[in-house]
Amino acid sequence: MDLDLEKKRWDETVAKPSVEKFKERKADFLSPSGIPIPRAATPGEFDYMQQLGFPGEYPFTRGVQPTMYRSRFWTMRQYAGFASAEESNKRYRYLLDQGQTGLSVAFDLPTQIGYDSDDPMSLGEVGKVGVSISSRRDMEVLFDQIPLDKVSTSMTINAPAAVLLAMYIAVGKKQGVESKQLRGTIQNDILKEYVARGTYIFPPKPSLRLITDIFKYCETEVPNWNTISISGYHIREAGSTAVQEVAFTIADAIAYVQAAIDSGQQVDQFASQLSFFFAAHNDFLEEIAKFRAARRIWAQIMRDRFGAKDPKSWMLRFHTQTGGSTLTAQQPENNVVRVAIQAMAAIMGGTQSLHTNSMDEALWLPTEKSVRTALRTQQIIAHESGVADTIDPMAGSYVIEYLTDEICKRAMEYITRIDDLGGALSAIEKGYMQNEIQDSAYKFQKEVESKQNVVVGVNSFQVEEKRDLERLKMDPSIEKNQVTKLAELRKNRDNTKANELMAQLDQASRGTDNLMPLLVTCMENDLTLGEVCGVLRKTWGEYQPPVWG
Repeated sequence: MDLDLEKKRWDETVAKPSVEKFKERKADFLSPSGIPIPRAATPGEFDYMQQLGFPGEYPFTRGVQPTMYRSRFWTMRQYAGFASAEESNKRYRYLLDQGQTGLSVAFDLPTQIGYDSDDPMSLGEVGKVGVSISSRRDMEVLFDQIPLDKVSTSMTINAPAAVLLAMYIAVGKKQGVESKQLRGTIQNDILKEYVARGTYIFPPKPSLRLITDIFKYCETEVPNWNTISISGYHIREAGSTAVQEVAFTIADAIAYVQAAIDSGQQVDQFASQLSFFFAAHNDFLEEIAKFRAARRIWAQIMRDRFGAKDPKSWMLRFHTQTGGSTLTAQQPENNVVRVAIQAMAAIMGGTQSLHTNSMDEALWLPTEKSVRTALRTQQIIAHESGVADTIDPMAGSYVIEYLTDEICKRAMEYITRIDDLGGALSAIEKGYMQNEIQDSAYKFQKEVESKQNVVVGVNSFQVEEKRDLERLKMDPSIEKNQVTKLAELRKNRDNTKANELMAQLDQASRGTDNLMPLLVTCMENDLTLGEVCGVLRKTWGEYQPPVWG
C-alpha cells in the first residue's frame, strides 16, 4: 500500500467533502510555536534508532532511565518559601508529611540579589516573595528537624548561588552530614537572568567564574549535587514559545559547558552534574514533544560537539514547573484543571521532578489547602492515571513524533543563529534573545486580545464572581525580627575572624583560586550573605544591561 496515495485519496474524497459541509474552526491550526498541526498525522520517514532509540540509551528521546517511573516516580518537589525561616520550615515539614519527596526553596528578593535583611535596599521586600536568608543561622532554622542526608533540596538562587550552597554545606556539617552525602540542586543560571529575569549582581566574567568554581568543587566534594539548573522556565514565562525555550536554554547550556572547558575541566568530569529546568504550559501535545526534543538535541550536542564519551554526559535531566504565567486571577478554580494538564504533559514527557502550581498563585502566596491540592494533583497522576506504568506513553503517536522532529529542527536553527552571533553571551549582549522573546510575547497578547487564542474565564466564558478563597496572611513584624537577629549575630560572632575572612575573600576574588572552600569557611564563621556579596561587588562591580536601539 502506498500511504501517500492513500492519504491523498482520503483528503480528496473523505476530508474535503466533510469540510465543505462542516467548516473547520480555523483556517490554519498552529501550535503556540507556529508549527502547523496536520489534520490527521501519518507515519513520517525516520530512523527509529537514530531519532528515538530506547529509554536510557542515546539519543534519550524516550527518557534518561531504562525503566523511568516503573521503578521510581518523579520527585514531587513543591516550590515553597515565604516570610521567615521559621515559617518556611513549618511549610516544608507540612509538605513532607503530606507525601512530598523533595524540597524546593523560594528566596525573597533581597536574598536573590545578595543583600541582608537590614540593608536599606531590602526595605519592604523582606520575606515577601520567598524566605529571607541572610546567614547560616537562618539556613539552620530553615532546615530544622529536616535531615539533609535524607531529602534532596533545590534552591532557586542564581547570582549568589555559591554563597547559598556554602551555607547549605555548613548546615549539613552542623547536622553531622558530610558534603558527599548532600543531594540537591542550585539553579546557578546567570545567563537567563540577563535575558529574562533580572536578579543578577555581577558582570558575566566573574559570574561565570563562580559557576565553573562550583562545577569543579562539587565534582569531588559534593558529587551528588546538581551544580546548575539551566533554566528555560523563566525564558518561557517571559513570553517565549516552546521552540525558543528549548533553543535559548540549550544555547545557554553550551556557553556553560564551554566556560568550564576553557577553565581547564574535562567535559566528562562535570557534565553528569548539569541539570535543566523547563516550564509546562497548556498545549498538551507540543509540551510533550518539547521535552522529548530537548533530550535528543542535548545528547547530540554533548556527544558530537563537545566529544563527551560517558553516556551520563549526554543525558538531559530536568525539573519541570507548571506555567505560572498561564494561571488566571479570574475563576481561579480553573487553574486546577490547567495545572493537571500541564503536569500530565511533563510526566508524559519524562520529567525527573515536578512542581505543580497552586490555584491561587495568580492572586497571592498559596495557602496550605491550595498547596495540598497541587501536590495531590501529582499524586493522583502517579497512583491513579496509569501513565506512569509504561515508558514514554506517547511514543509512536504520529503527531507527537512529527512535533518532536519539528521542534528539534526549529530549535537547532535558533542555536545555529546564536552560534553565528558569537554564542549565548554575545547574543544576549546584542539583545537578540530578548527581542525574540518580546516579539513572541507581544504576538501572544495580541492573539488573546483579539480572541484568536481563547483563555477561559479571561476573554471568553466570563462570569461575575465574588472570590471567597482563603488568603495567606503575612506577619508584618517579619522584617523587624530579621533585622534584630542579624544584629545579635554580628554582636556575638568573632568579628576579628570575620574581618580577616573578608580580607581573604577580597584578595582571593582578585586571583584565580577556587572560591568555594573559602566561602564555606566564611559561612561557618557567620559572615552574612550581604557581607560576602558586598566584598565581591567592590572587586567585580555590578552588571549593567546594554542599551539597544
